[in-house]
Amino acid sequence: MSETSIGADDAVATVRAWEALDSRGTPTLGCSVVLAGGAAGRAIVPSGASTGSHDARERRDGGQSWDGLGVAGAVRVVIEEIGPALAGVPAREVDAVLESWDPSTDLAELGVHAALGVSVAAHRARARAAGVPLYELLAGGLPHRLPTPMVNVVSGGAHAGGAVDIQDVLVMPLRAGSFRTAIEWAWRVRRQAAALAERRGLVTTLVADEGGLGLQLPSNAAALGLVTEAIEAAGLEPGHDAALAVDVAANQLWDGSSYRLAAESRRLDAAGLIDELAGWVAKYPVVSIEDPLHDQDWDGWAEATRRLRGTQLVGDDLFSTAADRVAEAARRGVGTSVLIKPNQRGILSRAAETVATARRLGYQVVVSARSGDTEDHWLADLAVGWRADQIKVGSTTRSERTAKWNRLLEIEASCAPDLRFVT
Repeated sequence: MSETSIGADDAVATVRAWEALDSRGTPTLGCSVVLAGGAAGRAIVPSGASTGSHDARERRDGGQSWDGLGVAGAVRVVIEEIGPALAGVPAREVDAVLESWDPSTDLAELGVHAALGVSVAAHRARARAAGVPLYELLAGGLPHRLPTPMVNVVSGGAHAGGAVDIQDVLVMPLRAGSFRTAIEWAWRVRRQAAALAERRGLVTTLVADEGGLGLQLPSNAAALGLVTEAIEAAGLEPGHDAALAVDVAANQLWDGSSYRLAAESRRLDAAGLIDELAGWVAKYPVVSIEDPLHDQDWDGWAEATRRLRGTQLVGDDLFSTAADRVAEAARRGVGTSVLIKPNQRGILSRAAETVATARRLGYQVVVSARSGDTEDHWLADLAVGWRADQIKVGSTTRSERTAKWNRLLEIEASCAPDLRFVT
């Protein structure tokens, strides 16, 4: 670990950076920012497996160390370049300096690890200096509210070695009166899903990247059926108390000419995939579908939005947390909800701009973790501070997942009864 130092009141005094590990054991970047008055903030940056073509770029070292996945170069950028540039800069201006340093949309110069690590750490230092939690700093005086959790139950795709083709089947508690109750309901559903799978002779010890069950099921629809049964077994009414969310992650299925469902030995064109999804919505209590088509298929997305009216259509790879792509989608009448992944933009002010754009254009906001996440829980504060409608961080297992749930439970306990829970 190394550092750059200076000083002057609420200005940046010290910037440190180091290599850390994410939940897949892949190198990532840790960063701390200390202000002259002593207030400090730190952050560890996550990484994703399913990345879109419009995401900000990671800066990996190549070579033999860490099989080329190291981020020592990004650490050096923070220590030797960003740190000196920020010396004496007020913490509230850190994002502006990062923007001027690398205005490119993909952060080709800085890389997402360096930019996001410094940005989050600086925001946390500002909150500490102000004597308020990060979520309160971000809320800007608006009433606090907790988002509805989207909790991973069964995983496939890039998160579970292709156990099923679609990436995730999640449960959404619809009528829980509190965040605590919502998490308990989701926990019960996942627990019942595991019990049902065991009774069918399936191996339930295989846990996917985000804590979901990596089950070898006969079809994608079987995953939806299992989670629907688990909702009932948990004593909840499917579609009333709790419902399903599906992450198709269509970019992972697209081979350039068709959508390949390898686990079912099928290929579908866009119309066929939309038909498949419409069939799921008709048969199962599906209320949300993420990335139903790949991120270049504007026409397919428009058709899906028309056909699946009444179902939340969440754009992840389509939007890549970019405000201009949200505006383009609104112009085309595409999608209804925007997934916000801060490391797709790399600078918190950029992600906040996308949140504001989504709100202005009538889209729902879903704040999301990454599959290669860390034990750091700053994302939970962002979801509350940005007043997200939903939050998606994984399952109720694996500590990098529960860290975010635990932070939200802490926020609810510390703010009740002045905190509203979104359902």
